[in-house]
Amino acid sequence: MRRVRIVNLHRDTVLAEEAEVAETPASRRRGLLGMDRLPEGGGLLIVPCRQVHTFGMRFPIDVVFIDEALKAVRLVERLRPGRLSPFVLRSRAVLELPAGTLERTGTRVGDHLDVRSI
Repeated sequence: MRRVRIVNLHRDTVLAEEAEVAETPASRRRGLLGMDRLPEGGGLLIVPCRQVHTFGMRFPIDVVFIDEALKAVRLVERLRPGRLSPFVLRSRAVLELPAGTLERTGTRVGDHLDVRSI
């Protein structure tokens, strides 16, 4: 699976040192299921994506909805297991991160992100 580093250009902070990219139907369906936790610095970038769920997951996550220009268009902090996120029509991708990452990095709606292969 392809891996990327994701940086918030507005805040000069790293959202994910090493995020996996889920871009096939099978990898998007699997997502983070079966994991006990998402390690600090890790993440999952789901492309394309407009909504996520945490049914069957064991831990909360932070969620960033990203548009075509790589701008954060909606944030959900600490989405608990067994929940459904909002449907975000403008979203083209979703970044799932360890809970607390958005607060720690100061990420806000409107921030531009940089996604680079590693």
